[in-house]
Parts: sequence; C-alpha cells; structure tokens
Amino acid sequence: MALSDLSRESLLPSFLYSASPFTAASRLSASSYQAAPAAAGAPAPPASAFGGGAGKPFSINSPNEKIEMYSPAFYAACTAGGIASCGLTHMAVTPLDLVKCNMQINPEKYKSISSGFGVLLKEQGARGFFRGWVPTLLGYSAQGACKFGFYEFFKKTYSDMAGPENAIKYKTLIYLAGSASAELIADVALCPMEAVKVRVQTQPGFARGLSDGLPKFIKAEGAAGLYKGIVPLWGRQIPYTMMKFASFETIVELIYKHAVPVPKSECSKSFQLGISFAGGYIAGVFCAIVSHPADNLVSFLNNAKGATMGDAVKQIGVLGLFTRGLPLRIVMIGTLTGAQWGIYDAFKVMVGLPTTGGVAPVPAAEEGKAIA
Repeated sequence: MALSDLSRESLLPSFLYSASPFTAASRLSASSYQAAPAAAGAPAPPASAFGGGAGKPFSINSPNEKIEMYSPAFYAACTAGGIASCGLTHMAVTPLDLVKCNMQINPEKYKSISSGFGVLLKEQGARGFFRGWVPTLLGYSAQGACKFGFYEFFKKTYSDMAGPENAIKYKTLIYLAGSASAELIADVALCPMEAVKVRVQTQPGFARGLSDGLPKFIKAEGAAGLYKGIVPLWGRQIPYTMMKFASFETIVELIYKHAVPVPKSECSKSFQLGISFAGGYIAGVFCAIVSHPADNLVSFLNNAKGATMGDAVKQIGVLGLFTRGLPLRIVMIGTLTGAQWGIYDAFKVMVGLPTTGGVAPVPAAEEGKAIA
C-alpha cells in the first residue's frame, strides 16, 4: 500500500482537534477510518465534518484543506513548529539559563538572581550573557522537532490502539504516554548540545562557544562523554514534558469550558493563541517544580569531570536539589513554555491547522441521551 494511503487510515478521534465534539454518526471503529482525496475544485468541508454518505469514504481535513490531518505533511508541519517554538525560545532566555546554571554550580559566588547578573556583567561584559547560545539553539531546535512531531504521532497511535471510546475516556493517559515517548527520543537529540552548553556557560575560559567547545569536550571525555548526562536528562525532561503536554491540554480545556462564554469554534484565532500562551505559562510553572531536582543534577554532572549522581547529591544536598535556583527557573520555564505553545499554535494556524486542545469530548452515554 502506498504511503499516501497508509497516512489516511485509522485517523485519530476528532475530539483532539476539531471545533466540535463527537456526534453519534462519527463514532466509528478506528480500523474503518479511510479518507478519499477531495475532488478537484470541490468546496472544503468544515473542520468537524465527516464527508460522504453511508458506505462512502470520508476524510478529516484541516481548515481550508491546506494540510490533511495526520498525513506526512501534517507531521512535517508539527515538526517545523516544534523547531521554531523550542529553538528560538530557549535561545532568547539564554541569559536566564546562564545565571541559573551558575547558581546551581557555584551558589557561593552567584547568591541570587540580581547578584548573578551583576557578577556576569562585571566579569564577562554584556556579550557574556549570551555565552552558549549556539549549542542552545541547535540542541533545543532538534529537541523541539522530536518533542512536538513525535508527540502528535504517538498521541494518534495510542488513540488508535485504544479505540474511539477509550481514547476519550483515557485521554489524559494518552497525553502522558505520548509525551513521554516523544521526549525519550527528543533527549537523545538534545544531550550532546546540552553537555557542551553547560560546560561553556559554567567554566570560564573553557571555550568561546560550540565551534571550539565541542572538540575540547570530546578530547577531554571522549564522544561517549557527550551522553554522560542522558539519564538525569531523561529524569528532568520526561516528567517535565509529561507535565507540559498533559497539563496544557487539561488547562486549555478547562479554560474554554469554564472561563470562555462561547465555544472555541466561535473564538478568533488571536484569542485562541492567547489561551494557548496562558495555558502554556501555567503548565510551565508545574513543569519547573517537577523537573527541578534533575535539572540540578544535569548541571552538576556536565560541569564536573568524572562526577557521579551520588557526588551531586552529597555536595548539593537533597533540599538543595529541590530549591537551588528554583525561583529563577519557575520564571524562566513559565515564560518559556507559554511562548513555546504560543509559537507552536501560531505556526499551526499559519499553515491552516487548528490550535491544540480546548474541546471537551462528549461521553458516549450523554450523546445517546442528547440524541434520544
């Protein structure tokens, strides 16, 4: 079977993206979902419509049919949106990340956020605030591509495996499993650049940036040393991403359900993007708290040659793992996550896709009562 045919089979239950919840006529077996190419010149169906009569194939299309949902082009668009959202935002907060990493590694010298910026300005000048921006941009662009692209893929896959009704009933578990699976892959792409970034930012004189920092790192610890921090990176990023995606989807759904007086489909795109930013910021606060101990471990291990996680716990202390640099990281991650969801959804809107989340599915039992 051709790839284009495979991409149209077993489409994800529409509640995840459509402007309206399921109707009784749309609850079909996932294995029976098939799509037909739109006839040339035919008008585009609404985002929530399932075209065709009884026995005829149908399709779930994005607005204006610019990109067919869950086609290769859809995943490519989500991947590109992930690159833009993660790479650019992490690069923009490089000064905050720089101070945060130095507060974690050398708290005696970098005692607070304000004094940390003062020390860096005095010792390295204004240009020093963006030390390590290249590995940050490249590493988090690669991570964002995998994080968002594979999240959409795994969310669809796990929903298909669960079936339409279970996909609604256990949607939060699907968000958690899909995001964890995606981040497992994304961190493999991020880890080498994260190792170089931390070393450049926390060891003055080690290197100016990626071009000289990467060869020096490999010469000192070998290529395998670039992945020395992969386990604590997974420990930081997987809980972070699970919280990021599952809480975002839930928060946005609750906002539209309880705080917005009209259905999402009647809201303007700019309003929807504002909701995406707000939901992302709130989710980011939870993300920072959940993942902070592992973030301290990553910074310590990538800064100290030959160090182990036991050494990190002994030197930083259990309380320090949870609190050292936390206020700054809450500000940084909250802003970062809000901006990421805003950029990601803005990119989706630009290419003709709906914004993420916000539609609460109607349980099958309630649908039956409403139809009766």
